[in-house]
Amino acid sequence: MAADRPTPTGPAAPELRIVESRVYRGGNVWSYDPAIHLVVDLGVLEGYPTDTIEGFTDRLVELLPGLENHTCSRGVRGGFVARMHEGTWLGHVAEHVALQLQQEAGHDMRRGKTRAVKGEPGRYNVIYAYADESVGLAAGTLAVRLVNHLVQAEEGFDFAEELDQFLRRAQRTAFGPSTAAIIEEAVSRDIPYIRLNTASLVQLGQGVHAQRIRATMTSKTSSLAVDIASDKDMTTRLLASAGLPVPKQETVRSADAAAAAARRIGFPVVVKPLDGNHGRGVCLDLQSDEEVRSSFEVARSESRRGHVIVESFVTGRDYRCLIVGGRMQAIAERVPAHVVGDGTHTVSELVEITNADPRRGVGHEKVLTRIKVDEAATALVKDQGWEMDDVPPEGQMVKLALTGNMSTGGISVDRTFEAHPDNVEIAEEAARMIGLDVAGIDFICPDIASPVRETGGAICEVNAAPGFRMHTHPTVGEPQYIAKPVVDLLFPPGSPSRVPIVSVTGTNGKTTTARMIAHIFKGIGRKVGMTSTDGVVIDERLVIKADASGPRSARMVLQNPRVDFAVMEVARGGILREGLGYDRNDVAVVTNIAPDHLGLRGIDTLEQLADVKAVIVEAVPRDGFAVLNADDALVRKMRRRCSGGVVWFSLQPPGSKVREFVEDYCRRGGRAVVLEPTDKGDMIVIKHGRRSMQLAWTHLLPSTFGGTATFNVANAMAAAGAAFAAGAGLHEIRQGLRTFTTSYYLSPGRMNQVNVNNVDVFVDYCHNAPGMRVLGQFVDAYAEQKAGQSDLGKISRIGVIATAGDRRDDDMRELGAIAAGHFDVLVVREDERLRGRRRGETAALVAEGARTRMAEESVRCRQVDVVIDEAEAVRNAMARANPGDVVVLCVDNHAQVLGELEQLTQSAQAGAHTGGPVVGDPDLDPVELQTEAQASGDEAGATAEEELEAGQPG
Repeated sequence: MAADRPTPTGPAAPELRIVESRVYRGGNVWSYDPAIHLVVDLGVLEGYPTDTIEGFTDRLVELLPGLENHTCSRGVRGGFVARMHEGTWLGHVAEHVALQLQQEAGHDMRRGKTRAVKGEPGRYNVIYAYADESVGLAAGTLAVRLVNHLVQAEEGFDFAEELDQFLRRAQRTAFGPSTAAIIEEAVSRDIPYIRLNTASLVQLGQGVHAQRIRATMTSKTSSLAVDIASDKDMTTRLLASAGLPVPKQETVRSADAAAAAARRIGFPVVVKPLDGNHGRGVCLDLQSDEEVRSSFEVARSESRRGHVIVESFVTGRDYRCLIVGGRMQAIAERVPAHVVGDGTHTVSELVEITNADPRRGVGHEKVLTRIKVDEAATALVKDQGWEMDDVPPEGQMVKLALTGNMSTGGISVDRTFEAHPDNVEIAEEAARMIGLDVAGIDFICPDIASPVRETGGAICEVNAAPGFRMHTHPTVGEPQYIAKPVVDLLFPPGSPSRVPIVSVTGTNGKTTTARMIAHIFKGIGRKVGMTSTDGVVIDERLVIKADASGPRSARMVLQNPRVDFAVMEVARGGILREGLGYDRNDVAVVTNIAPDHLGLRGIDTLEQLADVKAVIVEAVPRDGFAVLNADDALVRKMRRRCSGGVVWFSLQPPGSKVREFVEDYCRRGGRAVVLEPTDKGDMIVIKHGRRSMQLAWTHLLPSTFGGTATFNVANAMAAAGAAFAAGAGLHEIRQGLRTFTTSYYLSPGRMNQVNVNNVDVFVDYCHNAPGMRVLGQFVDAYAEQKAGQSDLGKISRIGVIATAGDRRDDDMRELGAIAAGHFDVLVVREDERLRGRRRGETAALVAEGARTRMAEESVRCRQVDVVIDEAEAVRNAMARANPGDVVVLCVDNHAQVLGELEQLTQSAQAGAHTGGPVVGDPDLDPVELQTEAQASGDEAGATAEEELEAGQPG
């Protein structure tokens, strides 16, 4: 490493800082799994590896001994510490510290990597895994502070205190033991989950198969059953009607009534809130009217409706029986919070020692709850003949609570395999009577191993959403894996939990390909959820209007309960920003890789862009497929990153090098979609091993405009390959492609053809040089085809073009140069969003590219005009057009452009009024409808007022 050491530029100083942070919520360019990405700047510390900072490694290991277990690149325990002794950079140290901090919080995270930022000395990409997003980010921030503190002590920085705050934060955001147990079981079965809030509301599964849980309450839990269980009086009456053993009880609303009820029932009694939980407000073994009266106020304070129950006090041990799906799954004996004397420490000290157990936390955050010393606990200690400052003799138990609830500091003893069958039957019948799918039945009896009908005992309570921790983490006995029957209840063995996901990416054609795939499966009867640059579409209805090609939109589709098939358009920006919105896709489609968006977010070359697009290929499982463009060398290389099979598609003719590669692959049992040229036209053929299956003539597909739009031929072939890989039949694929048109209804903004006074107008979203190249080829072929079919004479080709302001200058010039070779007249406009450019700068660069090519060689273009405003540019182009001409409008705001065409034709155009945020039918004007609705509502309101006035007595 000595040869790589940079020369220090100054004395060591705590200059490590986080420049940028990103959270990847799915597969990404750095990792197959969710990860946090920090860009850190070392500053002067770039010249100070760890071995040059005196005592750095030893002090760090002293603060975080767990670092000794990190293997790092050495692959053996202690590998990372060895690297620090030899000398490694502090960005690498921050990565390992962030991982170790998460391990301290109970998140077993081990994956990470640190790589230098190319071309920026002193800056590093630090990537590490996380379980909880907020905890992972906090770990990175604290890791940087700790490293800086070890370089130069930060005033007021106490690592022990900071670590404690970090751990408390982690505990606040972590799933409780019950939720965590269910999620762990679901993950072990490959059932995906989505956390829906910061608490315990979680979706298991995707789309139509999704189920929800909140702690141990599930989608199948009856709301009515929960209400009944919350009403202890109703619960007791229902159980009694079934002949189940329950204590005598009465519901009261005053202290006097409580005392009278206690006398009728007979002392001792229990006073508790009618609708309380977790043992709060429960007072036991009351022997007199005075005790009942004083306890009434305690119970009423915990009752939401002010009702209190007085019931007979049943003596015995406290057991919790867990019933899932009508079957007993676990039984735990609950022992009230207590301490055991050692002859040395006081009761207060014994409580502190007990609470120091790392298994104890606040509330339900850990497997045990800390014992709370309050007035009730102190009074109970006194009742047993002790004071909090007394020292109990060795072995003496001192209770601090009467109830055995875990939430009050109690412990549990597993008794699952000791229960008498009669008692099990009683508990199961109780759950069925209340109607709960997951129920906690509280038994009080001398011994659960003896039948309660003979030995005495009763069901004192039925709980909805019972806690699991007493069963999964008993203080004594074997843990019971009770999450399994809960997951079985939601997802019976053999039932699906995932919907098929087809992901589509590429520089050009991905939106149209995604729409074609969605159209094919809609024809089969599937409820398709789709994300695209236009928005989120559920079953062919646009529900959210936005650029929805990122991971958040993907998660929205997977949360929709109607979706049984998902098609995701995946854009470069979303992958770089947040990764994928899911863990894997069954089919990945890559249309092509071409120079676009280069120079943004560190992506400067086509190879780097291909690495980003390949993320969806890496997300293909072993039983999935990647549909790849064999004609693109960079896409062809992605086959090495695919764990599943590959379906090639190629426009190349038989005998070409690429076609021979594809044919050889098929001879070995592979799949491909190819073109077979004949004297009647080109036939799309699906190959699978030795089988060749004719699909459709290209010129008969509406989207290809008689076969002239070769890019849509390629898109149709990619869609056919994806549909075939996803299980669609040949007939369904044919029918889907034959009925897919580029009308606004099916493909808004993509090759929408409009006849404006006998001028053929095409509205398209083309915005980069590679797209302009294939669009220009279509214009040439379409114009020649049209010229051969009419006697209109020369057909002029007029183009309105533009590009986004965040593209490179050379890319803008190239767009203009390519367009100059295909159009007679070019009108250059600008997008409304300048993306960092000055007004007119982008248009000037595009026009410069066109004029430069016109000056250097003979091209078709004869005139270039710059008209900045989009609407004015459209009017300019249409004013130049004569009947029979071809006009191509490369648009940004297609609704505005269609509105201009509507005015020219004096005929309604689909999508002309969809420019606002309102999601509605493309044929309707939302402003007009809103005005009419307001007027209609006002009229109805006025009529109602008149009728009311007329009906009032004079």
